[in-house]
Amino acid sequence: MDHWASALEQHWGIQAELRQLDGEYDLNFLAETSEGTGYVVKAMRPDCEDWLVDMQIRTLDHISAADADLPCPSVIPTRSGQKMLRLEDAHGNARLVWVIERLAGKCYAEAAPKTDALIAQVGQILARTTVSLQDFDHPHLARDFKWDLMQADWVNGALDCLEDGARRALIADIGDQFTALKPALAKLPQQAIHNDANDYNILVNGGAGTGIEPKISGLIDFGDMCRAPRICDLAIAAAYVVLDHPKPEAALTALVSGYHAENPLNAPELDLLWPLLRMRLAVSVVNSTLMATENPHDPYVTISQAPAWRFLEGHDLNGDLMAARLRAACGLPVVEGADRVMAWLDEARGSFAPLMGQDLTDVPMGSLSVEKSLWPQNPFDMPLAEAARVGEEFNTEDQIWLGYYHEPRLIYTAPAFRNGPWKASDRRTVHLAVDGFAPAGTTLHAPLEGEVWVVENRDSHLDYGGVIILRHKTPEGDPFYTLYGHLDPEVVTRLQPGDPIAKGEAFCRLGTAEENGGWAPHVHFQLALSCDGIETDWPGVGAPDDMYLWRALCPNPAALLNLPDDKTCYRPTDKSTVLEKRRTHFGGNLSLTYSDPVMLVRGWKHHLFDEWGRPYLDAYNNVPHVGHAHPRIQAVAADQLRRMNSNTRYLHPAQTAFADKVLSKLPDHFEVCFFVNSGTEANELALRLARAHTGAKGMVTPDHGYHGNTTGAIDLSAYKFNKPGGVGQADWVELVEVADDYRGSFRRDDPDRAQKFADLVDPAIATLNSKGHGIAGFIAETFPSVGGQIIPPKGYLPAVYEKIRAAGGVCIADEVQTGLGRLGEYYFGFEHQGALPDIVVMGKPIGNGHPLGVLVTTKAIAESFDNGIEFFSTFGGSTLSCRIGKEVLDIVDDEGLQENARARGAELISGLRALERKYACVGDVRGMGLFLGLELIHADGSEATEICSYVKNRMRDHRILIGSEGPKDNILKIRPPLTIEAEDVEMLVSVLDEVLAEINPAE
Repeated sequence: MDHWASALEQHWGIQAELRQLDGEYDLNFLAETSEGTGYVVKAMRPDCEDWLVDMQIRTLDHISAADADLPCPSVIPTRSGQKMLRLEDAHGNARLVWVIERLAGKCYAEAAPKTDALIAQVGQILARTTVSLQDFDHPHLARDFKWDLMQADWVNGALDCLEDGARRALIADIGDQFTALKPALAKLPQQAIHNDANDYNILVNGGAGTGIEPKISGLIDFGDMCRAPRICDLAIAAAYVVLDHPKPEAALTALVSGYHAENPLNAPELDLLWPLLRMRLAVSVVNSTLMATENPHDPYVTISQAPAWRFLEGHDLNGDLMAARLRAACGLPVVEGADRVMAWLDEARGSFAPLMGQDLTDVPMGSLSVEKSLWPQNPFDMPLAEAARVGEEFNTEDQIWLGYYHEPRLIYTAPAFRNGPWKASDRRTVHLAVDGFAPAGTTLHAPLEGEVWVVENRDSHLDYGGVIILRHKTPEGDPFYTLYGHLDPEVVTRLQPGDPIAKGEAFCRLGTAEENGGWAPHVHFQLALSCDGIETDWPGVGAPDDMYLWRALCPNPAALLNLPDDKTCYRPTDKSTVLEKRRTHFGGNLSLTYSDPVMLVRGWKHHLFDEWGRPYLDAYNNVPHVGHAHPRIQAVAADQLRRMNSNTRYLHPAQTAFADKVLSKLPDHFEVCFFVNSGTEANELALRLARAHTGAKGMVTPDHGYHGNTTGAIDLSAYKFNKPGGVGQADWVELVEVADDYRGSFRRDDPDRAQKFADLVDPAIATLNSKGHGIAGFIAETFPSVGGQIIPPKGYLPAVYEKIRAAGGVCIADEVQTGLGRLGEYYFGFEHQGALPDIVVMGKPIGNGHPLGVLVTTKAIAESFDNGIEFFSTFGGSTLSCRIGKEVLDIVDDEGLQENARARGAELISGLRALERKYACVGDVRGMGLFLGLELIHADGSEATEICSYVKNRMRDHRILIGSEGPKDNILKIRPPLTIEAEDVEMLVSVLDEVLAEINPAE
């Protein structure tokens, strides 16, 4: 190392510390000066020829002149202006030595996450590099070179190195496909290409946990350059981008889209990309196997072999469908002739035979969309009895109605529609056909001449039933296909592939629910421009994120129905339009969660669905206590609204029944209920009761608490009044430190911490008394939530309550976040503490989203408040609210949700604590039941606000909704509905593990 440091100083005038880098053949050193400037010193292998270095230097100089903004390293000349020197190493061997600038970042292989946006940048940088090299030439670009993809068929003669027969057959098949495409490849224009944009030759700056948006910061190592078609360059980069990527099709599409935006590709090139990608990986595994035989102890030669085999053996992706995907992503005809087919269909619109035997111009449309429909009740399970009734609200006797193309629906509930292991995984929801609903037995007529391509009976649950695919041709001879699903399966006895079908011929009829896969009678009428890649499982539904492909491959069939496209094409509400209107019509301090907000239109239990039907695991919203859209609450609300809804000035048994249910969950000294509309209103009322009972004004409350948004509640909420722009602390309020034994003044190793935290109340009481306010009471979230999901040490609240009562005050437990069984072992948080409050406040969860709050107190306090002035809340205690509130509490009991909170909470805490042991950025896991917090920290133990924000947003990317809290907003808040299941806990912990691994490697 000293030898090369001396050479660097002598010849380049650079004094630096050197550190050796990995390299296959050459010596590479990172040189860093005392000022932090970095260089890479490259001492080539002793037998390296001058032309190889000369070609790279000329390439880098050419790129710099052609596109100075490209992140390629500059070559650093010597003191005398030379770009390379031949110098002896420490052993006397002559080596070519040259120096380039160090680029910021780490190699792409180590970057995480590899988002579509980052992959698209790879494509853009590679495309710009290719453009800059279009006019570059060097006499040695054309050479006999094993890494030249044009020469890749050398592997066909080296297959014997693969001992595994299945692997040998796989590579042989890839080689055969490559041999077949070589003539087409040879016809493409050739130019200088990088030829090795692998995941170690691409640099990334920023990314997870840095607070810097990830950006491609370098394309390095031009040593494998050659002359070849540009698609070879892209195929090589693609081969590494897809490795170990959870969604290789999406990754490949992002790469190609990015490249196409900078250097537009054509269809013949794109058709070659997939087989070229596989051939590059075949070259890689064969070469590494040969090299490993020669150098069994050198890990460099096998660095990509395992992931390459995982991809080749684990991803049976259809090449034809992949080509269609890439064409669609680039806005090119999805298959050859697709544009001509669509033009002919549009021209012939109005001339096709009526599919259902009548003009459909005035036939009504009915929406089964996630936004406008309630089918099915449970978006994860639709029994046959429900499927047979789908759309019944649109039925009129013997009348036809049509269902939309391009419509996101939740009726596709089978696990086969999932693209992942979890209920919240990606899911196919978007309808690719037009439905024609009509009575069973309705005859269908061929819109145009064709031949039977497929006829079969798919009799699985909610499959197609009887199905026919017809093949057609335009007058120019371009083929296309139509599918007719949910038919009477008698067609399989009459028709067979190859049978001609005349235009207008009655060739099939609608099946009953017992025959057609289980659905309400209708035809699923779908157009496809190709069958390649979908022959065995013609999809009638697409994933929202894949609609760029399915809109192109299976376009709107309206023309074949003699209808305008707009009539049959569904347009989901545009999220960006809603966001813009919200910004226009709502205050700027009405916050939105996530950097990319979600628009949620339906829910079920602990899952939510956006406008495209994408599912999200709701691990954040504690308000839907017993789950979103609970059928019992729907039924109670509908029943009461059909009757009447009035207030507490009139008698109604629902009011006392609700009070009885609430009081049954509380200690006996609680006897009086006040029903209001929110937790805020209940806390405001608690303040009034405390003052009425004590005659004092002063209040003590923990710092960073939150009790609501009215004037009085804000004065009690340091979380609000102490923020920039807040009203500041009221004279009659004294704050005490939150009893946080992880970060507070007294830690978990102190057995007396509960009493020490409680003793902090004494000076607060003294201050209020000295100001003449006296002590009206103490109010606290029993377990501070916005303060950071804090569980105070046991004994804290009893000690505080004792001091408050001794000073004449009352004790208020705000149980909005913690009550009603959420804690699992305890129905209320104060039970865990062994404390008996004087007032208990419940809020949002007791109505499961219906505006409802409850205050319970003692008879004595209630009598002090009964001062002759009527207390009245118009909708507090309404008959509707009382019935809903009681039903929520009944459901918690009837469905064992408190026990579920205990069991699932134990599983979550166990999983989260395993992550705490695994990742340095997890400082603390705390909570109980389904009230949990995970504190994220920097290496020095300080609050990692930016990491928390990153994790919260990445969890949302993975379809999991969680929140964040704490004075520094560095604590992940997990408070799902009490219905959460073991599978969901597994998903949450598994995904959180993946996201945390993006920030720092496991310890």
